[in-house]
Amino acid sequence: MYTTRWCGFCVRAKALLDAKGIAYEEVQLDDDAAFRARLQELTGGWTVPQILIDERPIGGYTELARLARDGRLDELLAA
Repeated sequence: MYTTRWCGFCVRAKALLDAKGIAYEEVQLDDDAAFRARLQELTGGWTVPQILIDERPIGGYTELARLARDGRLDELLAA
């Protein structure tokens, strides 16, 4: 998960994953002045958080929460 320290949605995404007991790797981009260009290149998105599951971009917090609500997050993680 690509994040910044000042991002409220990053905090929410980490809290959701923590609550479900899902381990994740966090890459903080605060010190990268060109982080939006880097995100666009890596994930196709330019906002934080950008979350990847098995190197596949799923989007940000809203998409993560939707997957969790619909039960599809567990399916993606089990695949």
